[in-house]
Amino acid sequence: MEKLLNFINGEYSEPQSGQYLDNFDPSTGGVYSKVADSDSLDMILAIQSANKAFEKWKSTPVEKRAEILYKIADLIDANADALAFAESQDQGKPVALAKKVDIPRAALNFRFFAGAILHHTEMATDKDGKLLNYTLRQPLGVAGLISPWNLPLYLLTWKIAPALACGNTAVCKPSEFTSKTASLLGAIFNEAGLPPGVCNIVLGRGETVGQTLVSHPGVPLISFTGGTATGEKILKSTASHFKKVSLELGGKNATIVLKDADLKKTIPGVIQASFMNQGEVCLCGEKILVQEEIYDEFLEKFVAATKELQVGDPQDPKTFMGPLVSEPHYLKVKSLIDLARKDKGKIIYGGDRPEGLPEKLKNGYFLNPTIITDISNCSELHQTEVFGPVVTVAPFKYNHDAAKWANNSPYGLSASIWTENLSKAHKLAAGLDVGTVWINTWLNRDLRVPFGGFKASGQGREGGSHSIDFYTELKTVSIAL
Repeated sequence: MEKLLNFINGEYSEPQSGQYLDNFDPSTGGVYSKVADSDSLDMILAIQSANKAFEKWKSTPVEKRAEILYKIADLIDANADALAFAESQDQGKPVALAKKVDIPRAALNFRFFAGAILHHTEMATDKDGKLLNYTLRQPLGVAGLISPWNLPLYLLTWKIAPALACGNTAVCKPSEFTSKTASLLGAIFNEAGLPPGVCNIVLGRGETVGQTLVSHPGVPLISFTGGTATGEKILKSTASHFKKVSLELGGKNATIVLKDADLKKTIPGVIQASFMNQGEVCLCGEKILVQEEIYDEFLEKFVAATKELQVGDPQDPKTFMGPLVSEPHYLKVKSLIDLARKDKGKIIYGGDRPEGLPEKLKNGYFLNPTIITDISNCSELHQTEVFGPVVTVAPFKYNHDAAKWANNSPYGLSASIWTENLSKAHKLAAGLDVGTVWINTWLNRDLRVPFGGFKASGQGREGGSHSIDFYTELKTVSIAL
């Protein structure tokens, strides 16, 4: 059986303990490979390797760093089919989605930040001809990069690319549930000519290798994407070392549909925001708020469109939704649907396994897209991130009610507004306590803009110049003339 190994100092290596975790194919429920169950010693070796490589890498001309990042992007494109299959088998997402979104965006991350570092400029000021000031950006050292299981390669490369472009070295800790494409990156790095030790990948559990990474004094910077509870632990672990920390955490995002929305455009957009990637996207719109004048019409069309979605084999190009990532996560999502039933919510579609799955998929973690109505805005379900194909739909009367109910959450990651009245859209967007508001679109990302959340959805911003800010320290030099 295939073993997924650590990538340290430019070489693949088995964990020091010799221990491995079972890696499940979520579509079958069967073990298809083994993942290195690394311990603190593996992580320390990776950190030492990254620290050793740092001095030379930070002195490498930006043109050379950019050249290597461009090569990595080209190699991701060249291996797109294999990477998409691996991502699907590991995570459960449809291969077609991985080919369309995850793998191209991973390549784009490297291209974007290769170009960004080439064109980045700093300021200089003159004070009355007597003092000249200029600023320098310097890399910090080893960047600890921790990525989640829902968009494995896309979100890991979103961190690696700016960290390396700015002259840092890196130690990556991908999710133990989805380590396949991260492991495959090692060979791509070597083929692209990335020097040994510049980017290391350690596989294993968060409570062992992840904890070692965030608490190690030789790692001055941590970028984490994942759950809010883990983010809180990371803040506590890094506080004594005053590390730079960026946290992109959970969300309970609202989709707001105003009465003047064009439902021909809105319904397909809301379907994507609700159920793409099995709803396993931190930006998914789990809480749909519809103005009461069109509530019945919207609900009828939304349910009809949801019924048309194909749930099943992720290898089938017609599949829209594959299985959830793991059995524990499947059971968690099911428990939240049961909670809705206890709260007297009405499940008007889904809540069960799809029928007619092939025999080979009978033990997979499949769940139909689920639509729930008649849930109080104060219910636990409206406060808890489901992170699955489950949405609630509720009517509202006035726009300020929609804003109030959207903000009634410990989270503040994103929201989407659907309307033909841009004046109303701008006013409503300004009143939402979230990091990103999409108007008549969803998940339409521009790598130049800041990304992050309010409240329990995290702290800090990455993207464009904000990533360069995060992955460097800024120094001012003042010269008397």
